[in-house]
Amino acid sequence: MKITRLEVPRCSVGEGPVWDVAEQALYWIDILGRRVFRADGDLASARHWDVPATIGSMALCKSGGAITALADGVYTLDFASGETRLLASSLDLDAEVQLADGKVDRRGRFIVGSSDRGMKEARGKLYVLDPGASALRIIDEDIFLSNGPCWSPDDRTFYHADSIRKLIYAYDYDIEAGTVSNRRAFASTEDLGGIPDGATVDAEGFLWSAICEGGKLVRFRPDGSIDRIVEFPAKLPGSVMFGGPQLDRLFVPTLNPSFLGRVADPLDGSTFVVDGLGVKGLPEPRFAF
Repeated sequence: MKITRLEVPRCSVGEGPVWDVAEQALYWIDILGRRVFRADGDLASARHWDVPATIGSMALCKSGGAITALADGVYTLDFASGETRLLASSLDLDAEVQLADGKVDRRGRFIVGSSDRGMKEARGKLYVLDPGASALRIIDEDIFLSNGPCWSPDDRTFYHADSIRKLIYAYDYDIEAGTVSNRRAFASTEDLGGIPDGATVDAEGFLWSAICEGGKLVRFRPDGSIDRIVEFPAKLPGSVMFGGPQLDRLFVPTLNPSFLGRVADPLDGSTFVVDGLGVKGLPEPRFAF
């Protein structure tokens, strides 16, 4: 196994990596820097687009461009012009609650969570943006800090973390309706030294979670037990996503703790790639828009 720092710009809060199979390119975001980044397959350099507000996540669209979960709603992002346009929102999003991590299911829906800005009350919710809709549909609530949405390979299980509770939940998922049920505790990160942040599921159905503050990447078995722990060179990994031509490289953006008033280490805010894990991921779907 080898962990390499990519020669791309550092982030304030690096999150949300997306590997696009069609373009063979890596996208990721800087939440507080209000930017979407893109690096071609050689990962030698990156370009970026500025967005007008804090960004929680992004996904590519089938018709081109992207959707971005900004603080108060989901916006389209035109890569040619750099313009953003409101696509859908919810009355639940206000000065206290903002959109956070999100991903696209294998029917082309965007599932995105929201978080309490102060991270002190469970005001967050889980929403679905159905293709063609102009409003976000609520599928769960009672969330402090939403992170790490992802699915089992058979689409029957949806995973989602409440980072403040240090819990990853599993739900039964209806892929035809885009609904969840039977929320239950899947895994706790209480003994791992940090919170569960971004996550992905590999081709074998194991869940990978970035343990922010804990300096670890953890692979959980489908029953929630720990299969493997990868000690990471940065203390605050933000998320994980498999990519590369064979989908066997794990990309990991990280956070810089300066926004918390703490002194940053030299590697904080960097984006890394992990090779040699012997594991492959699954192609990331595009939003059906």
